[in-house]
Amino acid sequence: MDRIPRSSTEPEGNGFVEIVATVAAFIFMLITFPISVFMIFKVVQEYERAVIFRLGRLRSGGARGPGIFFVLPCIDVYTKVDLRTVSFDVPPQEVLTKDSCTVTVDAVVYFSIDNPLKSVVAVENFNHSTRLLAATTLRNVLGTRNLSEILSERETISHTMQAALDIATEPWGVKVERVEIKDVRLPVQMQRAMAAEAEATREARAKVIAAEGEMKAARSLKEASDVIAESPAALQLRYLQTLNTISAEKNSTIIFPLPMDLITPFMSLIKK
Repeated sequence: MDRIPRSSTEPEGNGFVEIVATVAAFIFMLITFPISVFMIFKVVQEYERAVIFRLGRLRSGGARGPGIFFVLPCIDVYTKVDLRTVSFDVPPQEVLTKDSCTVTVDAVVYFSIDNPLKSVVAVENFNHSTRLLAATTLRNVLGTRNLSEILSERETISHTMQAALDIATEPWGVKVERVEIKDVRLPVQMQRAMAAEAEATREARAKVIAAEGEMKAARSLKEASDVIAESPAALQLRYLQTLNTISAEKNSTIIFPLPMDLITPFMSLIKK
C-alpha cells in the first residue's frame, strides 16, 4: 500500500513562484560557473539512493542513483538512503508468559530499505521506529506463548515476529529480512525449581528402570532354577563353576559347599 500522498509529488504544471525560483537557480549556476559544477553534480554509491525535493515537493521519477545526478542550487534538497542490510539488538524485554511466568528475552533484527521514497516521506525516522516496533512486537508475541513453547520453539517465534514486523513496516518502505531470539533468561528461583523438577523426574525414571531390571533378573533366575531342578547333576556343575571363579581371584579363603546327599549316611551312623 502506497502511503505517499499524491499532493506531495511534483505536479504536472509548475506555479509562477517555482518557475521564477528555477530560472534564478539557473542564472546563479551560470554566474558562478565553473564553481557551481561542484554544487550541482552529486554522486551516490551503488548501495545508496538519493531522494530529491524541489521547493519542498518530491520530484517525480523516483529515487536517483547509483552514480551521478543533477540538483539545482538553493531550491533542491536531497537525502541519501542506504540500501544495505542493517542489524540491531532488541533490548532485553521482561515478558509475562501465557502461563504467568516472568522471563527476560532479547533478540536481533535484520532489515533493509525496500522503497527509498517511503522511508523518507512516510516516516520521520525509519530506523528508530523499526527498533521501537520490534521491542513491542517481541513482548506481544511472547505474551501469547507458554514458557515451554518459548524455550523449545524459538524458530517458530522468530518467523512469527518476522511476519508481523514485515507487515507493519511495509508502509515505511522497510523490509524485515530476519529475526532471531538470542537468549531467554529465567529468574534464579524458577531455575532452581525447574532443576529440582528435572532431577526428580530423572530419579523416578531411574527407579522404574531399576525395578524393570530386577523383574527381568528374577524371571531369568526362575527359569534357571527350573532348568537346574530337571537335572541334579547340573547343580553340582554349578558348584564347580563357582569354585573355578573364586580360585581365579587368588583368594586366601575358599568356602566349599558340600552337598547334603554326601553327609546324610554319616549322620545316620552317628545317630546309631
